[in-house]
Amino acid sequence: MLDTGLDTAPEPVELLVCVKCRGLRETPEDDRRPGVALYQAVLDGELPEGVTVTPVECLQNCDHGCTVAFRGGPGRWTYVYGRLDETADADLLREGAALYRDAVDGLIPWRARPDHFKKNCVARIPPLDAPLPRLEN
Repeated sequence: MLDTGLDTAPEPVELLVCVKCRGLRETPEDDRRPGVALYQAVLDGELPEGVTVTPVECLQNCDHGCTVAFRGGPGRWTYVYGRLDETADADLLREGAALYRDAVDGLIPWRARPDHFKKNCVARIPPLDAPLPRLEN
């Protein structure tokens, strides 16, 4: 392998976890919210290199279970995913974070996406520096 001397480490990315999420069931106000449990479950495992996990107040997807977002730096799309289970999806999120990190523009190839991501994408947000589409009049 030719050593070019260039650092090929992927840019760091962030996994945002809504800690206000109540999940898909009614949760009494005094109970620990499912979003907090999901956040803690993700932190309890080994995070991929270059991935940070940040709790956020609300991602406004309250009727669709626990919600997270993947975001990176300039030139990267941001993805928001819902219907996550706080007891079963921590590994899925760590895997997804690594896939997102390794995609230069944040666009994970469709076939490489875990099934949950294919079926539960809430939003795909273009990077701030994305070119605008040309619309015909």
